[in-house]
Amino acid sequence: LAVLDAYGWNDLAPLMQMVNGHAVAPGSVAATTREEAMRALDEALLERLVALNAERAAEEKRGLIRWLRPEFQNPAGTQAPTQAGLDTGDADDITDVVAPAKKQPWPKDMTGQVRAVAAVLAGATTPRSEADIAACFTGKGAWRKRLPQLLDMLTALGRAREVDDGKYVGGA
Repeated sequence: LAVLDAYGWNDLAPLMQMVNGHAVAPGSVAATTREEAMRALDEALLERLVALNAERAAEEKRGLIRWLRPEFQNPAGTQAPTQAGLDTGDADDITDVVAPAKKQPWPKDMTGQVRAVAAVLAGATTPRSEADIAACFTGKGAWRKRLPQLLDMLTALGRAREVDDGKYVGGA
């Protein structure tokens, strides 16, 4: 549970407790058996770790490297920040917005749309408004009208959270 807490994934705690054989509050977990909870937890963790890996890769492309042991990993001592000196992601301190490298076509199916919006938020270094997210995609039709629903869905699933009025970040 401490690891889930460290990553801000506390919403997975009931699944972890069920997997470990502990009683959970009725209705707090959709899984009904320990095996279902184990599969759901594995799937959720894998999905979040893949998103976190993509986020870290994007940071490294921008030159931000999170050294855990700089004396071992970076013995030359180049001016990369250490883990302790990094911004914690407090949305109030973030002011710059990084534009997407290339616009993507808007996915046709709902699952693809959810994944695409989640990926934009996971790769963002700053909170994104609906307009910022829409600017990452191309497409015709009324697809922009679905963004509020998708953001609500991602928020309910713990894949996004609203940090300012109408601005979102990825994760819990």
